[in-house]
Amino acid sequence: MAGKTKGGKNKGKAQGAGQSASAEPEVPATDGAEVVNPENGEVNEPPVTEDGVKNVEKGDGDALEVVQPARKPAEGELHLYAVPVRTQSGEKLELQLSPGDSVIDVKQFLLDAPETCFYTCYNLILHTEDGSAHQLEDYNEISEIADITSSGCSLEMVAAIYDERSIRSHLRRVRELLSLSSLYVSLSTSLALHQESAQGKSAGPEKGPIQELDGLNFMEDSAGALTNLLASAPAEIKCVGSIVFSSFNPPPSYRRLHGDLIYIDVTTLEGNKYCITGSSKFFYVNSSKGSIFDSKPTKQGLEASTLIGLLQKISTKFKKGFRELLDRRASAHPFENVQSLLPVTSWLGAFPVPEHRRDEARAEDSVVLSYGTELIGMQRDWNEELQSCQEFPHGNPQERILRGRARYKVTCDFVDAAVKGAVGVINRCIPPINPTDPECFHMYVHNNIFFSFAVDADYEYISKDHKPDCQNGSSRSTKVSSPDVITKPDHDESAEVVDSKSEEAQITDSEQATYASANNDLKGTKAYQEADVSGLYNLAMAIIDYRGHRVVAQSIIPGILQGDKSDSLLYGSVDNGKKISWNETFHSKVVEAAKRLHLKEHVVLDGSGNPVKLAATVECKGIVGSDDRHYILDLMRVTPRDSNYIGQGHRFCVLRPELIASFVEAESMKQSLKQKVPDAPVASTSDAKATSVEADDKSEESSVHTHKENDNSSSEILFNPNVFTEYKLDGSPEEIAADEELVKRAGTYLIDIVIPKIVQDLCSLDISPMDGQTLTDALHLHGINIRYLGKIAGMVKHLPHLQDLFSAEIIVRSAKHVIKDILRQSLDHDIGPAIAHFLNCFMGKVLGASTEGSLSDMQSKTLKGHENSQTQKSTKGHKLSNAAASRKSLSAYSHLTSDGIWFSIKEFAKSKYQFEVPDDARLSAKRVAVLRNLCQKVGITIAARKYDLDASTPFEASDILNLQPVVKHSVPTCTEAKNLMEAGKVRMAEGTLNEAYALFSEAFSLLQQITGPMHKDAANCCRYLAMVLYHAGDTAGAVVQQHRELIINERCLGLDHPDTAHSYGNMALFYHGLNQTELALRHMSRTLLLLSLASGPDHPDVAATLINVAMMYQDASNMNTALSMKRRHMIYW
Repeated sequence: MAGKTKGGKNKGKAQGAGQSASAEPEVPATDGAEVVNPENGEVNEPPVTEDGVKNVEKGDGDALEVVQPARKPAEGELHLYAVPVRTQSGEKLELQLSPGDSVIDVKQFLLDAPETCFYTCYNLILHTEDGSAHQLEDYNEISEIADITSSGCSLEMVAAIYDERSIRSHLRRVRELLSLSSLYVSLSTSLALHQESAQGKSAGPEKGPIQELDGLNFMEDSAGALTNLLASAPAEIKCVGSIVFSSFNPPPSYRRLHGDLIYIDVTTLEGNKYCITGSSKFFYVNSSKGSIFDSKPTKQGLEASTLIGLLQKISTKFKKGFRELLDRRASAHPFENVQSLLPVTSWLGAFPVPEHRRDEARAEDSVVLSYGTELIGMQRDWNEELQSCQEFPHGNPQERILRGRARYKVTCDFVDAAVKGAVGVINRCIPPINPTDPECFHMYVHNNIFFSFAVDADYEYISKDHKPDCQNGSSRSTKVSSPDVITKPDHDESAEVVDSKSEEAQITDSEQATYASANNDLKGTKAYQEADVSGLYNLAMAIIDYRGHRVVAQSIIPGILQGDKSDSLLYGSVDNGKKISWNETFHSKVVEAAKRLHLKEHVVLDGSGNPVKLAATVECKGIVGSDDRHYILDLMRVTPRDSNYIGQGHRFCVLRPELIASFVEAESMKQSLKQKVPDAPVASTSDAKATSVEADDKSEESSVHTHKENDNSSSEILFNPNVFTEYKLDGSPEEIAADEELVKRAGTYLIDIVIPKIVQDLCSLDISPMDGQTLTDALHLHGINIRYLGKIAGMVKHLPHLQDLFSAEIIVRSAKHVIKDILRQSLDHDIGPAIAHFLNCFMGKVLGASTEGSLSDMQSKTLKGHENSQTQKSTKGHKLSNAAASRKSLSAYSHLTSDGIWFSIKEFAKSKYQFEVPDDARLSAKRVAVLRNLCQKVGITIAARKYDLDASTPFEASDILNLQPVVKHSVPTCTEAKNLMEAGKVRMAEGTLNEAYALFSEAFSLLQQITGPMHKDAANCCRYLAMVLYHAGDTAGAVVQQHRELIINERCLGLDHPDTAHSYGNMALFYHGLNQTELALRHMSRTLLLLSLASGPDHPDVAATLINVAMMYQDASNMNTALSMKRRHMIYW
């Protein structure tokens, strides 16, 4: 997808970055001097600053041809053609369009362009060279109507008729344009503009040594550095006093017959008040005064097809202010105008807290609590939209782009709606569909999304007073199948009616709703989604953690909540294998998926001893919906059990898909030693990526071909997912033993090869995670489960920075479960104080008169209070229950002490991670980094002020600014783009930069068209483009790309993510290569700030950055400061 616009809202299908006229030089870059493993766009390696500033000006001579676009076009690459556009007001502009662009894309480009950003209701007419005119429908591709590759085509915007829905959307767009809240300004952009302005005022180039910059002392005062993270908000541009719905709404019936749709009250900056009529044809000022309604127009000519156009006619101040606002938007970087479909939240909020002002428009929007539903029109059928997108043809590159774009957009919209709905469920604003059942069995349907709860069983299990009441003893649920709903679209979605069996049996079934199974189900959904078997469908899924609760949201299978569905189950079991359903057609589809997932077709015995052939786990369910589609659900064990965690307490301890892929590749290499070196399997684990990368790189084929190669090369390495489970397997003892042995070998491979290899890489700094998130990403990328944190921590304790990192991550994860338990027991008015009190106990020293025995007693009460927290979350009618819960909630946190909290943390870490938290952890931990990590994991936003972390109570209730949902989702990824990036990395390592540039450009082009530029994979793509340009000697081009990558990381990963820090560091290196040393040092200062917040001052990346700063000062002839930076480096490293 392409276009000339300056970014835009990215509400549609991969718009944004439309300004690029070609896919090559416009692509943003990331960590230019940094080599990372970017499959998932998440793992951050140490920046390659060993070459230092000395290498900034170096370039490979043979790579200069990289920037030459004359080469064979690649699949998915943009080919843009100029198409003139005539606007509704008669203005003319030009768009750069691709024949594959849809009409929705073109409208999004026009929505982003300053000249047309306020037009929302119009038809597009395409005029061709032969003089014919074609009205374009939204879902048409331009190529279906006319050939724009030849000159003579033009577009015309023709005003369309408003309806009640479109006119409200128009008003919402006007409010959006008049607010700068959606405009993001990167600090790097501000620094560059400031530097450019300063150079413009100076008479000549910069001379003399550069003085030491202020603000580099935050490493000695990391708590004070919090105040420097958030940039100041841009100055407000006021255009109008207020725009609100008039109290004359709704239009009377006799005015509706004349086209009146809405009445709007406007107060201009001049102080004039107008009542505006929005009709089906245009907007005009009516003659209403005060409380007297008069629909007649006031003056002839005071009308316009848009509200913006009318306001420009009646207010000169509005016209001037709106022009300034558009100029500010136009001057911003294109990517700064693009909004991410999956925005990231910040753990720090502005301080002092901005003044809360009156805003009638904001008040109107908040009055109606829709929780993600549309106020007008039909609710979206998420399942039908998703499955229809799944059925799009994908035989050629353009079809795959359209299909991927549609799937991505629909899934992102689903996640947004699911988060809003989950918040409504947790806040008791959405009633359950089974209110007569016990609250622990409640289920919810809102906006065509099914919601159910899962409980944090790990924390409950530690309590000594907790009595195991199910088979495994490690999994408990507060939300299970409804007694009167046959099949629900959750982990138990296909479960039959839960009749009046014993409570123990119900809790046994409820194991599938635990935290662990929810995570596993999400991973299984992603795995089958990537397998992409025709005719086999998955549900859209999201996991939302909020206020201590975990809510699982899923789209709804058609017909599953109505009628008799006794015949809907075609595959799998709903009663732990007592009866196993089977269907030949369904089985053939599951077998096809199983081959791609390295699963074996095998035979199990049901409760009656009848053999049933399966290619999945027994507890998975295959359901046919009323739409006749085949759905597969309950995918908690798509990979086999972890043989290192076999036991009743580890039912959902399974191996990660990345480990299975790595193991299969290693085994296949052993089987073909004539083509591979003996240590190749170890090499594959160090990368822990899709194992067909090399074959794919050499062939430069699509992911479809890669899948086929994988299937052929590893056809004999298939796992039986039902080994080491309670289900009975059929077959000879030798066959069963062989299946078990293969799973054991995979577990041994993890322990003996993968973990030692990552430990080696960590110690050698080949992998250098900065914080808990990048550590988690690195482990997952290598196929290592988080439960092995304690084991790895014991293997790296000889390196202080690694020991601190692992210890802090275990402490934070343990503390997360403790605070979630407290939040579950806290009522609305206690949330802020409860969080502040917990943070004081966790970071400060809150004393109590209790002894250790009473501390344990308190802990048991807190743990047992978890069971009562569900009844505390009562509906509005249960006032007595709420009153009792209020007293319990108060005792849940007000009597907690630091010793009690840390006792719980230590017990959890010992039980979950087999890790002994040191007694001095409270004092030795890097408290700012730990605080940041905990806030991000729980969703807490605190004020960005300086905290005295040595005080006994450093936090106040007023410091807690927000509690936000933390989301995991099943948004699809672009496999083809990742394969192209892998191929580009191989070419770059070989030194063929021209081919590498072409592959990276093509990958970004695909991502731009499918996901839009605001995506972490796009940032990874840009990272390598910047590297190519840097090594080609085009440092200026690398700066352009790096700047864009930096913006993407800030928007998609966060302002203080380690990847963002390294982006600033590489920007600094590139600026220094252009002899803009002062600008480079300001970027380095930001790098040091972000790195110190994430990891503390003694991380190797901080040391490398200090060396770069010293070398920059040395090159700027400021030797004193250079030596000072060098001494700081020696102190910390």
